[in-house]
Amino acid sequence: MTSTPTAGAPPSSRLGCPRTEGGAGLTSAEGERFHNEGYLVVPGLFDPQADLDPIIEEYDGVLDRLATELLAKGEIRSSYPELNFSERLIRISQETQRLHSQAFDFSLPQKNIRADTPIWVGPAVFKIIRHPRLLDAVESLLGPEIYSNPVQHVRLKLPENRAVFDPQGRNLDGATVWHQDNGVILPEADSTNILTIWFPLWDVPIESGCLQVIPRNTARGLRDHCPVHGGVSIPDPLLELDQAIPIPLQRGDALFMHRLTCHASLPNRSDSVRWSFDLRYNPIGQATGRGAFPGFVARSRARPETELHDAERWAELWHEARQMLAQQPVLRPFNRWDGKNPTCA
Repeated sequence: MTSTPTAGAPPSSRLGCPRTEGGAGLTSAEGERFHNEGYLVVPGLFDPQADLDPIIEEYDGVLDRLATELLAKGEIRSSYPELNFSERLIRISQETQRLHSQAFDFSLPQKNIRADTPIWVGPAVFKIIRHPRLLDAVESLLGPEIYSNPVQHVRLKLPENRAVFDPQGRNLDGATVWHQDNGVILPEADSTNILTIWFPLWDVPIESGCLQVIPRNTARGLRDHCPVHGGVSIPDPLLELDQAIPIPLQRGDALFMHRLTCHASLPNRSDSVRWSFDLRYNPIGQATGRGAFPGFVARSRARPETELHDAERWAELWHEARQMLAQQPVLRPFNRWDGKNPTCA
């Protein structure tokens, strides 16, 4: 089984040239652009080979274990070891008519958490969350006291032409609807300075379903969101859709977004999986918006001894949270939207 970036994804033209070897962070011009536009593309933040390939290799193992388990249960005809990651995941998803996305995610779902709910909190994932160049860039925007916010995910989007559908004929994981990241957390974190970093493991051209953003719209604050299939969405009349722009990225690039930036994804019209991470950070001491999940101190110039450097301990924190939530379920939902707002009619 191949774990190279060309396995099931378009090859990158960037051969692996990170923007800096250490501690520079963002330039003042980049910081100003972020604050003015509500987003910033940072080319070459990661070295594709040194930083991203270990994650791909780690997830090869996750998929291999999943395939072995499903084969043992008789849910698939083969574990398909000869296929690359993308094709293997598509084949397994289609054969089982399930997405299996939770098996790869490094966060828990918002409801129905069990003691055996799948979660992947491996060392390569932890390493990228604490990546020095990434934290340098985050420090440029948030300051030197940085907390890893636990609202974080891996996204493995199947192609639209090879999707999995529910009994009502709805795509179980189609294009992400328009939303603000502030809209998917609790009101207790409305004043928290949360920063989102979205980056692909493989190239994401427009046809693969890259993100799209509406620039310069954060001053309008939090928009109303309405419950929809698979999440919450801002109704179209509340959006400046004519201003939306796509953000294609190459592997190694990263997209930084303000918590109030309206964004969505385009549909994946390619023949392979669109694979991305979205991470979030906020200043230490501010609410995360999902307090039942474990964050950690990623960087502290004032108290470096409080930083978490142990990948095994990070995994334990998530396993402990899973056990606690399975025994004592959250008494209120993880988001504020009930659909009763007139804009949702």
